[in-house]
Amino acid sequence: MDIDVLKTELTGDPLSRGYSGMTDAEAAADLNTVYRTRNKTSLSGSEVLNAVDAAQWAGLTDAQRQTVWNIVHLGTVDPFGVEATLMIGVFGAGTATITALAASRVETVSRAAELGLGLVYPGHIENARM
Repeated sequence: MDIDVLKTELTGDPLSRGYSGMTDAEAAADLNTVYRTRNKTSLSGSEVLNAVDAAQWAGLTDAQRQTVWNIVHLGTVDPFGVEATLMIGVFGAGTATITALAASRVETVSRAAELGLGLVYPGHIENARM
């Protein structure tokens, strides 16, 4: 637990959560609540393939299917990189596949996870407030 990061969060309250009016248990619960979103830095090939709409896949040319297959077999994919541009080129902007891929590249996390703190317990809050 990085008490300095936790202390900065509690005293600065950058998201105006109202930590100063919370008990240690309430602040810990708030920090552990999953309500924040962040972009993923990578997707697995399986995650990409699972976002592909079956009906759209059936309508692809062999060359388009090969492009998708090549992307899926990279191992890990940059969801905001050239791979994303190529997938839009294959399926078209706004299609079911691209919409599913856009959703899969974002994850919901707690404020504690966002700060790299892991699970926060009331004792951590007490320590940081000292």
